Amino acid sequence: MNREEINALKEKVGCPAILETAGFAIDVKESTRRAMKYRRGSEIIIVTHEGRGWFDPLGEAKGDVFTLVEHLDHVNFVEGLERVARLVGLAPSLPEWQRPKRSLAASPTMSEQWKLRRQPWQGSATWRYLVRERKLPPQIVRSVIMQDNLREGPRGSMWAAHRDESGSVVGWEARGPEWRGFSTGGAKVLFALGHSDGCRLCVTEAAIDAMSLAAMEGVRESTLYLSTGGGWSPTTHQALRALAGRPNTTLVAATDANDQGDAFACRLRDLAEDVGCDWQRLRPPITDWNETLRHHHNVGRRDRVTAAARA
Repeated sequence: MNREEINALKEKVGCPAILETAGFAIDVKESTRRAMKYRRGSEIIIVTHEGRGWFDPLGEAKGDVFTLVEHLDHVNFVEGLERVARLVGLAPSLPEWQRPKRSLAASPTMSEQWKLRRQPWQGSATWRYLVRERKLPPQIVRSVIMQDNLREGPRGSMWAAHRDESGSVVGWEARGPEWRGFSTGGAKVLFALGHSDGCRLCVTEAAIDAMSLAAMEGVRESTLYLSTGGGWSPTTHQALRALAGRPNTTLVAATDANDQGDAFACRLRDLAEDVGCDWQRLRPPITDWNETLRHHHNVGRRDRVTAAARA
């Protein structure tokens, strides 16, 4: 088969058909429209991308319909290709998972979903991700937890809260080892860390960058570290405008050192001029503040190792 024929075959045979013929059954209660869980004894496979992708939540395996056959049957690509071709036209006999119908009143709010998740604790998956991989100091992570703006997300990710003017959680930034995004159905406003009445507003594009800058500055007095979550929604604009309109405020554009970051900085400058507050551009020496923090951490570690070797 050439590449076009292989791609056409992918469209004709989905992962659910492969799994059903291999004896897997869908777990409706633990499935969602975007992630369907299939079980065969103790084995679990999650089907994604509308049936075209999959991953093993208990291991590292993932891929498309061809790698699924290779994974289940322990065959090479050519033999897997032949087995997939034999299943053309076979649709899963089990009905596709559908979200249970319920009234809007019964749907949990973003705030209620937030409360269902645990706060990170020392040694938890989210803690390890932030402290070990992102190199955030434990005291910074604790500060965010104390302000109730951090939750344990799935598969070692973190949730960083965006709150409205009343203080209710209306969405969250999701960051982890495997993905980044924003809560489905949530509203982007602002993530905040630091002094709520601070007159120095440092605006970043991600909560991890806001935490990283706070770590590098030592959480400066009268400073509020903010994140737009990578967007500029009307609610974000309104929230920034309200904060920038307070007396003696300085709006600091601490966005990324790239074209997008510069575009955000221009918007912040326009906002500052519109409300009549001071404005500054604080550009990270590397692409973003977390990369800068990790670079300093690695350089410091090398320096300590060199000093120890000399001693």
